[in-house]
Amino acid sequence: MKVAVVGKGGSGKTTTAAVLARTLARRGVPTLALDCDTNPNLGLSLGFGEERTESLIAVRDAVDEGDQEHAGSAEELLARFAIEGPDGVRLAVVSAIQNPEPGCP
Repeated sequence: MKVAVVGKGGSGKTTTAAVLARTLARRGVPTLALDCDTNPNLGLSLGFGEERTESLIAVRDAVDEGDQEHAGSAEELLARFAIEGPDGVRLAVVSAIQNPEPGCP
């Protein structure tokens, strides 16, 4: 199952995504959250804390600036850029998925 949460700024997208992700993970559903927001705060809403959230943002910024290579596949993205947090939710902060393969998150 793939779920995207979209809407206007301030409409509660981050809160909705966090509640949905943690609820699914608590029920045993393997859950990956991708924070694609220009102001990525999903890590905070998921309970990762400020330091871990900032470290994910720093990785995304390094990729954007060319200091790190983009992941070549969904599996590589998860291995290199996702970390596990409360309730078993895995989170990656991304800005874009270049040349996505079919089935890429």
